[in-house]
Amino acid sequence: MDEKDILARIDAFVGEERRLRERYQRDELDREEEHRRLERLEVALDQCWDLLRRRRARLEAGEDPGGAEVRPPDEVEGYLQ
Repeated sequence: MDEKDILARIDAFVGEERRLRERYQRDELDREEEHRRLERLEVALDQCWDLLRRRRARLEAGEDPGGAEVRPPDEVEGYLQ
């Protein structure tokens, strides 16, 4: 997966998040169902952003960006910000 693919995934996830929130506001979704899907989207977005940052860091360091892999959710979600 290259940077373009990662950015396309981020864009797709953000679009889905917006659609879910709009449907939620119109009471078209079960609140519990929407909450679970939004949590999964947030994790997926965090994984994508983490991968993108690590690929760019590797590139800046003169390393192959392709060596960066998606980290597991528990690792990405455990970061302090």
